[in-house]
Amino acid sequence: MTTTRTPAMAPRPSPPTGVARRRILLALLLVIGAAWSLTGLDITLARVLGAPSDAWVIFRQLWPPDIDKALDRGVVGKVFESVYIAWVGTIIGAVISLPLAFLAATNVAPRWIRIPVRQMFNAIRAVPELIVAVIFIPITGLGPWAGTLAIGLHSVGTLGKWATEAIEGIDTGPVEAVEATGGRWVSGMRWGVLPQIMPIVASFWLFRFEINVRASAVLGMIGAGGVGAELVSQLMFRNFGTVGAVLGITVLVVLTIDTLSAAVRRRIIAGVARTSGPDTDGDRNAEALRDLTGLRR
Repeated sequence: MTTTRTPAMAPRPSPPTGVARRRILLALLLVIGAAWSLTGLDITLARVLGAPSDAWVIFRQLWPPDIDKALDRGVVGKVFESVYIAWVGTIIGAVISLPLAFLAATNVAPRWIRIPVRQMFNAIRAVPELIVAVIFIPITGLGPWAGTLAIGLHSVGTLGKWATEAIEGIDTGPVEAVEATGGRWVSGMRWGVLPQIMPIVASFWLFRFEINVRASAVLGMIGAGGVGAELVSQLMFRNFGTVGAVLGITVLVVLTIDTLSAAVRRRIIAGVARTSGPDTDGDRNAEALRDLTGLRR
């Protein structure tokens, strides 16, 4: 009777010495940076340990929520005003950003116009919506119009960047086919690029709308419309029951919008995957859309 020997497994090679040292150095830098940041924020151990009990005192006062008083003050209408601000602001951002994205993409626009448009997107994204709203309030006055313009302008920077990246990932075959038949640049963008990017760009628009709903609620705290003003007013008078009701209604509406938007984006992803072949650029679009569904703010 013969026995078979199992070959001995080779020992796992140890990482090179230089790689291990770099990892240790990187970890040390991260620890030093975190410690330095904490000292700059004036955070002490006593404050950290006492934060849970302080937060519990506030949260305990939010229950039970005073739904009747919140409804009497028209909180539902103000919550939907925040939704309207986010919706119109997203439309403004989508309409302006899509044409600009064609001028910022590396594969379809010349360098002399591409760089300024890209820098404009960066500059817009660098300024938060709150600061933009503060700038617009002296122009438009207090109210939802200032918040709408602030969200719309800020959305241009984000949506423009996302759409630019989608354009840069297209299959260039359709564009070359349009050029071969004598088509102009506009025709190549309309028939060669736009059909490829619209599913993923539409999903980006929906995703940005979800973000804008949250941002519009915050903008109301500085008088730019929406439910934020009511929330600040009740906090100032320490009506914590009404505050709990306002927060509950706002969270319910936001969760509903997120659920519906996620369902629509899943349908878009399924459509892209179904209509794309295994070797086409549509697979990259479908993969990007799947990554988008996992993003969290």
